[in-house]
Amino acid sequence: MSKSSRFGLLSDRDFGRLFAATALGQLGDRIIFLAMPLAAIAALRADEFQIGLLTAVTTAGSLLVGLPAGAWVDRMRKRSVMVGTDLARALVLLTIPAAWWAGLLTIWWLYAVALVHGVLTVFFDVAYVSYLPHLVGRGNLVEGNSKLSAIRSAASVSGPAVAGPLVGLVGSPATFLMSSAGMAASALLASTIRKRERKPEPSEHPQLGREIKEGLKFLAKSPTLRAIVWGDAIFNLFLVMYQTMLLVFLEREAGLQSFGIGLILSGMGCGALLGALLARRLSKWLGQGPVIWLAPLVTCPLTLLMPLARTAWSVYAAAIGLAALSLGGVVRVVAQSSLQQALTPDRLLGRTSATARFVSCGGIPLGGLLGGASGSAFGAAGTLWIGAAGMTLSALPNFLSPLRTLRTLPTEKAPEFAR
Repeated sequence: MSKSSRFGLLSDRDFGRLFAATALGQLGDRIIFLAMPLAAIAALRADEFQIGLLTAVTTAGSLLVGLPAGAWVDRMRKRSVMVGTDLARALVLLTIPAAWWAGLLTIWWLYAVALVHGVLTVFFDVAYVSYLPHLVGRGNLVEGNSKLSAIRSAASVSGPAVAGPLVGLVGSPATFLMSSAGMAASALLASTIRKRERKPEPSEHPQLGREIKEGLKFLAKSPTLRAIVWGDAIFNLFLVMYQTMLLVFLEREAGLQSFGIGLILSGMGCGALLGALLARRLSKWLGQGPVIWLAPLVTCPLTLLMPLARTAWSVYAAAIGLAALSLGGVVRVVAQSSLQQALTPDRLLGRTSATARFVSCGGIPLGGLLGGASGSAFGAAGTLWIGAAGMTLSALPNFLSPLRTLRTLPTEKAPEFAR
């Protein structure tokens, strides 16, 4: 892919449209991140365990369809999957304000929407990750992931900043109108991308179980990919525990209103944006492998500042730790996503992505339940302590793997894995 030295991949028309579609879709998604639990907390007066259960249901899609999603996506054009799932998610989200205005909105309605939205998101994310190597080429993966992470992080800044005042103005349920519009616009832009990957050749005897097994086998045979997945699994489990009680801590113990909560979450987005801008430079300086385990080891302990906060000003100061968490998280994700895409042959991209997601995100529903149970037993602040410690320990699997000394990203096309 040709690209100018100044703008890089952004000078390419198709990547530019994917970039813009990502911005709109992520803006809608970030609004959901704040509006869904606030709808449960403020509009429905849900307790700690119900909030934890909502988090678990939101992320249960990875467990329900995580493995078959990869095999199904590998049979289809990825761009078509992205467009279809974005439109479906937009429609599903519209049911929340409709139910609210009809006086039918309950916590069970939120559970149902969260579950369907989560399943659709699994298909979207698997297709999204698998599509990038086709669009930009394997030699441009780090740049492509960095730029997409940058716009996703910018959405993390603007999403809560928009959602916070909007929740206060029109209520949590109505903010889902903006989320739905963002995802519909994302689908429209993605549909205009001209470059299409070749349609996968259909197997003479398609067997879902055999195709899933092939993806599992490929991932299991790579010590590098295994370490990434297990490190992610530990990190995500404790991150969700932390996040589940973070909003409870900010709203009920710190006494912040929706605007203040949105401001703190926007600070997290600022950290993520900075991480996206620094990701390529840090990967070159520290090495592609070391940056993956150093990022959580350095940044996760700073999240302990939040449960230590006691006054309003100290809560805002503690948000620096959350910004650092986001910075380290984006740096790590850019490095390991690029590495996973580079090591995986084209025909296994969907299955490898889905298998990695299934293992690494499979504990997220458990994290939501544990976060709710821990919040009931030890309080929101106690759960934040547990989450911070667990996230820091997630560096261990990667440190004990070949990633400890891996310096550069493979640039040649991944070898075809034996059938």
